[in-house]
Amino acid sequence: MRRILFALLLMLTPCLAQAQSQPYRVVFDLTSRDTLEQKAVLRWLREVGTSSPDAQMEVVMYGKGFELVMPERSAYIDDVKTAMKNPNVSFKVCAIALKNNNIAQSQLLSGVETVPDGIRELVSKQQDHWGYIKVMH
Repeated sequence: MRRILFALLLMLTPCLAQAQSQPYRVVFDLTSRDTLEQKAVLRWLREVGTSSPDAQMEVVMYGKGFELVMPERSAYIDDVKTAMKNPNVSFKVCAIALKNNNIAQSQLLSGVETVPDGIRELVSKQQDHWGYIKVMH
């Protein structure tokens, strides 16, 4: 019996070590102009950053979600600026969504990046083993 338990422990040890060494990376999918959803994603960035300071976090915005990072439209622009001070946090806006809404990149908060396709960005992150969270309330 001891041999079986020992063999089982030896087999599980590499799996446990690998699980512990995996980086904490999460991408948030924000498509809404809903202020409750915007507030939620900002809260999650703070909470994850506090509990796991090395966590990499990215907010991908398309649909109308990009309004979070528009100084003229965002109710939480100061919170976005604070979140952007964390080098592990990035905000990315879909260029297709900007084009569809006649929004220029210059209307976004400085430091916000654009990606050619927000959905592709989300899929790419998931293929790279990032966690995925759809922002909803």
